Amino acid sequence: MKRFVVTGSGSGIGRATAARLRDAGHAVLGVDRANADVAADLGTPTGRAQAIDAIARHWPDGIDGVLAAAGISAPDRAAETIAINHFGAVAVLEGVRPLLAKHGRGRAVAIGSTSVLLPSDAATVALCLAGDEAGAIAAAAASAQTSYMTSKLALTLWLRREAVTRDWAGSGILLNGVAPGVVSTPMTAPLFDDPAMMALIAQSNPMAVEGFAQPEEIAELIVHLLTMEGHYLLGQMIFIDGGTDAIMRPERF
Repeated sequence: MKRFVVTGSGSGIGRATAARLRDAGHAVLGVDRANADVAADLGTPTGRAQAIDAIARHWPDGIDGVLAAAGISAPDRAAETIAINHFGAVAVLEGVRPLLAKHGRGRAVAIGSTSVLLPSDAATVALCLAGDEAGAIAAAAASAQTSYMTSKLALTLWLRREAVTRDWAGSGILLNGVAPGVVSTPMTAPLFDDPAMMALIAQSNPMAVEGFAQPEEIAELIVHLLTMEGHYLLGQMIFIDGGTDAIMRPERF
């Protein structure tokens, strides 16, 4: 039995991953705003600190893996999108890194998105990567429609940079991510009832297969990344999108 932390465990991909890990006999500590083992708002510095402290108190001897799945997609809540999707994820990953290092074979996964293929705001991304949360939130307000794409691109670039450092790879911790396409979750449910939005999705997320993904399909890949024995896969953002990435940029990989 291994020990795993899953943020966003109350619904969607986080919930499916937590269930799959538990079904395999592992111990899971879920973190979410409600209906979780640890109730915390990862959109605030206080909530992040509370979550990290609770995890450390629960498993002071270390953990085997963490999934940073908590996130939102709401253009009318640009500040919250940046705060949760990027800064919340980074804070949790960095906050539990010492616990991952205790076992020497820690595994960490973040949730990206195929939306990184779409337009985003470069200035906000730069502020995210500089760790300037107030500045990033202020900048995002001017480009609210791209806040989700921007938050996920910033998280992806952070992951790529950090995964190969001494703190992560040098400590035996493999940091990777998955970039889902459109997944049927409570967050995306409203989209399926909007014909105009579905038409837009067909253009922005072309697929080579029929039907959108279920959370359990994404969880299958995540669990593999969290439990794999090898030490050679790191710094990757793996697209699991029905072929969207290959269709949109076949010569870039």
